[in-house]
Amino acid sequence: MTERKKRKPYKKKRYTIPIIILLLLIAGRLYLPIYAKNYINEVLADIPGYYGQVSDIDISLWRGAYVINGMYLNKVDAGTQVPFLNFPKNDISVEWKSLLKGKIVAEVVMMSPEIIYVLEDQKTTPAEGEADIDDWTKALTDIVPLEINHFEVHDGTFAYVVLESDPNIDLQINKIQLTADNLRNVVEKERILPSPVKATGVSIGNGNVSLDGNINLIKEIPDMDIAFSLEDADVTAINNFTRHYAGIDFKEGTMGVYSEIAIADGYMKGYMKPLLTNSKLIGKEDGFLGVLWEGFVGFFKFILKNQGTDTIATRVPIEGDLNNVQAGVWPTVFNIFENAWISAFKGEVDNDIDFEDAFNDPNLTREEKRELRKKRREQRRAERKADTTDGFFKRLFDGNEDEEENDTLKEGEQKQENTDETKPEH
Repeated sequence: MTERKKRKPYKKKRYTIPIIILLLLIAGRLYLPIYAKNYINEVLADIPGYYGQVSDIDISLWRGAYVINGMYLNKVDAGTQVPFLNFPKNDISVEWKSLLKGKIVAEVVMMSPEIIYVLEDQKTTPAEGEADIDDWTKALTDIVPLEINHFEVHDGTFAYVVLESDPNIDLQINKIQLTADNLRNVVEKERILPSPVKATGVSIGNGNVSLDGNINLIKEIPDMDIAFSLEDADVTAINNFTRHYAGIDFKEGTMGVYSEIAIADGYMKGYMKPLLTNSKLIGKEDGFLGVLWEGFVGFFKFILKNQGTDTIATRVPIEGDLNNVQAGVWPTVFNIFENAWISAFKGEVDNDIDFEDAFNDPNLTREEKRELRKKRREQRRAERKADTTDGFFKRLFDGNEDEEENDTLKEGEQKQENTDETKPEH
């Protein structure tokens, strides 16, 4: 009897302790989203000059993820109630494929994020001062403690708004789809620019936006080689902008912007190529001076337009240290006349800026820079040829691809050599 009595308390403890541990785990799991929500709201409150909050946190332990719902951020003294950052749903998780390679990094997927830059709100200076790069970095690190290796945006929106103009200026890019991979250089460590970035969107005027390139975020000042294009946008959609800054209105026409940017060790080289096609001006609702001004602009528009393609275009060279980037004024003016009277610019990216073009090493001669560009182009051509099975069969049955590519590369290289010969060494 004595032995049986002694065993009963032991049996009770054997079941009681696991039950208590289980209840504590369940309670901790239930409280974890509340704790995470309060913590993130404190992080947002600590950003100088801004206020914000999140509405809810969902946690998925089995996949090492949490979802931030209803996150927004705005300036403390903003005159509008439009959130500067509005992120309805953000999925943050461990990137399992990198974990298999021995790296613990995160992937972030944002659904329908909005960045609304209201000029008047951002021009104000709160009493506690402006947030600097360290403040934003600390906030991001606190919210996402792991380094981000993969980043996606689905159905995003970016808008630039000016309320002081009459009517208001509202320039938008909608339906943004963005993917950035290998941001922490988990794979392909030997590459100079290891992180591919691709993005598409729809601009104001239903233009097609595209961004494609490679970056290196490991460096303090990121290196990059990026191509950007905005095509087939209805130019009348920007009448509020052109009326406010230039005093002109468009009746019809399409607009395109094409650009390539390379940055190496804080030095930038690139260009921007705006292009107007089949554009016409109107002045019916303006006063006499407005009609006179638009007539004056229309006269020069006729002179500077390529009559064969009905385009007005130029190419603006951009170069310099990131603290002092310069746009070439005289080359820009010359390129307007080149498009109008000599050779019409094409509505496409020129593909004549490579990452090596941004090298600002004073020890490199022009010939050495050209040789670097040549090797880079040969490398890119080899990568394309070894790309996919579909690409192989396309080249197998269509022999014009290599010829067209060679012509494009030769033309771009000749343009670059002409530019090098007319400018001093850095």
